[in-house]
Amino acid sequence: MSGDWNDGGVSTDLFAVTVLGHDRPGIIAATTAGLAELGLNIEDTTMTLLRGHFSMMLLCRGSAGRAEIEAALAPLAADGDLDVAVRPVTDEPSHASDGTPWVLTVHGGDRSGIVSAIVAEVAAIGGNITDLTTRLAGDLYLLVAELDLPAGTDASRLDATVSAAAAGLGVTASLRPVEADDL
Repeated sequence: MSGDWNDGGVSTDLFAVTVLGHDRPGIIAATTAGLAELGLNIEDTTMTLLRGHFSMMLLCRGSAGRAEIEAALAPLAADGDLDVAVRPVTDEPSHASDGTPWVLTVHGGDRSGIVSAIVAEVAAIGGNITDLTTRLAGDLYLLVAELDLPAGTDASRLDATVSAAAAGLGVTASLRPVEADDL
C-alpha cells in the first residue's frame, strides 16, 4: 500500500484498528496511548458496549508500520479477554454518494429477521447504510439506521416498502430526512 506524504516528507499510511472483547475500565485509554506513543493520529473512531462486550474501531494515520502498531497494542490482548487487529486501509471511500441522508427507525417486539428484512429494502433501491444501532430492552427491539439514499430516490415508496416489511414482522418503521439538528 502506498501512503500519503506528510509535510515532513514521511510516508503516512492509514490503518483500521479493532478492539473487541470483555469490557473493563481503561481499554480506550490504553489503546489511544499506544497509538499516540507511535505518533499516530486518530482520524475517526466508533466505540460501543454490546451487553458487556467492548467493541471499538479506529482509523489512524502515521508513519508507523502495521507490525509496530500490533506490538504496541499487544499488551491489551495479553490476558486473552480482548482481540486486537490492525489492518491497512485505503483513503478511497468504497461508496461515493451524491444522495441524501435519511434516518430509519424501527421498533416493536423482538424477533428474528428484523434487521435482515428491513435492510434488504434499503439495499434493493441502492441505499447505503452509514450507521446502524440496535438495542434490545426486555422484549422491545429498537433499530436506528442512518441512510444515504441515491439522488432521485422516491423516499415515500421506500417508506411504504419498509413499513410493509416491518408490519409483516409485527414491528413499526418510520423514515425521515436528516435535519440540520440531527448532525
